[in-house]
Amino acid sequence: MPATPSTARAINDRLALRLLQREGPLTAGQLKQLTGLSRPSVADLVERLTAAGLIQVVGESGEERRGPNAKLYGIVADRAQLAALDVRTEGVAVLVSDLVGRVLAEASVPIDGDTGTGTAVERAVALVERVAAEAGADRLHTLGIGAPGLIDPASGELRDSSGLPEWHRRLVAALQDRFPQARAHIENETNLAALAEQREGAAHDRDTFVLLWLGHGTGAAVVLDGTLRRGASGGAGEIGFLPVPGTSGLPSATDCEGGFHSLAGSAAIAGLAQTCGLTPGPHTEEPVAAALVRAAVAAVRGTEGEHAGEPASAAGEAAARAAVFAEGDGPARRAAAARFLDALADRLALGAASVVAVLDPGCVVLGGEVGQAGGDVLADRVARRLRHMAPLPTEVRPGVLGGGAVLRGALLTARESAQEDLFATAATGGPEAPRVSAPDARGQIVLERALAHRPLWG
Repeated sequence: MPATPSTARAINDRLALRLLQREGPLTAGQLKQLTGLSRPSVADLVERLTAAGLIQVVGESGEERRGPNAKLYGIVADRAQLAALDVRTEGVAVLVSDLVGRVLAEASVPIDGDTGTGTAVERAVALVERVAAEAGADRLHTLGIGAPGLIDPASGELRDSSGLPEWHRRLVAALQDRFPQARAHIENETNLAALAEQREGAAHDRDTFVLLWLGHGTGAAVVLDGTLRRGASGGAGEIGFLPVPGTSGLPSATDCEGGFHSLAGSAAIAGLAQTCGLTPGPHTEEPVAAALVRAAVAAVRGTEGEHAGEPASAAGEAAARAAVFAEGDGPARRAAAARFLDALADRLALGAASVVAVLDPGCVVLGGEVGQAGGDVLADRVARRLRHMAPLPTEVRPGVLGGGAVLRGALLTARESAQEDLFATAATGGPEAPRVSAPDARGQIVLERALAHRPLWG
């Protein structure tokens, strides 16, 4: 069935808005060139979107041409305010942004394991209220929430998981009570990190890859042909439960001890570092495991810099001070650092090889704080081991966004949801309605490919 004029106009309006989101402010002439629409059609859509309060004149073009400068049109950024949350076992981080993703305010609060459920929930909700007030947002349109654990594909709710605090499950309902007009979207933290690394980080050029999350715990996100795969029950990527050699036993259905988590979780990495002669320094400002890896990388790069005739950088020396080495002199410290990174790469390669053998992703991103701290030094070590363990060619890349990838992914999810709602509401004239989103029936999110669509009319 051919598209009707109204349907075609809605699709073309959406395409223009996506271009404005991706490229920033554009002139009508630039919109014509990028969309392939005729000049009258572009003029009509600019008029419609302006009348709907979605775009406005934000300046003039600096193009060299005769006559007056062309008007630049941009998305009305203050049309909606959004909140993104990174919910961890040890605390919450929150940021509030406008509709185009510009961060207006952010903060975090620690929540330790001894905090009661009600107190923890209230502390987290109060943080969202405080950050929203600092951002000048009297109403939040959308909440994007990243949390550890399994998200039910049917309901979109965080499932009851052993090992996770009860306040995590109660937080979404409390946020909906406090912000009844907001739309809440909850997603597994590792999946959000993969989304962020694909949009803005290490996997920006990949449609198929696996992100191996290395933070407080471990996880994996699977993206195949541009689609995030959650699995039948939302548990795809629970790699912490993967049975691996080198542990004291086997994991159980309720406890990942004995699985890959026992080799690559933060406590396991800290223990491995200690056996190699590294302990955390007194002034560590990042998670302990990441600080130890960063210090080891700095020590190893010191060796490489000397061989290349380059002095160690001030940043590298500061990173090296994040750990205390049992050996005092330079060569011994570097040898200890190399032993630690080699042993850690041995462990990470076990998990990566299992993923590669089953999924053939072609690319594994070492994400989270540890993956970012390890950089190319750790990624190259893992890649060398994979070449011997797996028959499939696989590139190993360090994550770019580190632990901030979860919050960034939550913001991207909130921004896209708000834009879809506002753009669709403007096109149909329908009302907005608060809701908690759930994954689609297949338990998948198709990553955005809107700019590949051609205009249907004009």
